[in-house]
Amino acid sequence: MPTIFSHALIPLAAGAITGRRRVSARLAMAGALLAMLPDLDVIGFRFGIGYASEWGHRGFTHSFVFAALMAGIVALFWRPARSFPAWLFLLACIASHPLLDMLTDGGQGVMLLWPFDTTRYFLPWHPIRVSPIGARFFSERGLETVWSELTLIWLPAAMIAGMSFMLRVRRLP
Repeated sequence: MPTIFSHALIPLAAGAITGRRRVSARLAMAGALLAMLPDLDVIGFRFGIGYASEWGHRGFTHSFVFAALMAGIVALFWRPARSFPAWLFLLACIASHPLLDMLTDGGQGVMLLWPFDTTRYFLPWHPIRVSPIGARFFSERGLETVWSELTLIWLPAAMIAGMSFMLRVRRLP
């Protein structure tokens, strides 16, 4: 998995790219928090749930169905998420998590199509170093992960968001 920070970056960058008129800062922040949500499944390790289980890491919480349900629950209880565009934005934020995970070079893949299919998928290209879980993050391997994310996620996201901002500023009267 990419680090939790990179999962949160995608919704924040998307909010910056679209502008506050379309995605409020609060909605972008909610999207960032929800993009990190699928990795709560690592708590299953403490309860003996194996990685390969559909209830384990990168299992059901990394599916499109989970993303749609979580976005729906948020919309049910939070008024700013009740429009279709807001719900769709939150859905995309949560779904960005497993899609990023599919670009990593480790793990067993993600159950993107659960409950209809329990196959774990990867994309054919794996440029992002998988993040070590727990204290191992503060190791040479963790630094390699951070470097791959800075070059492959953070820098492109910052450049696109910056260009988008500059284009919006130029359009202002």
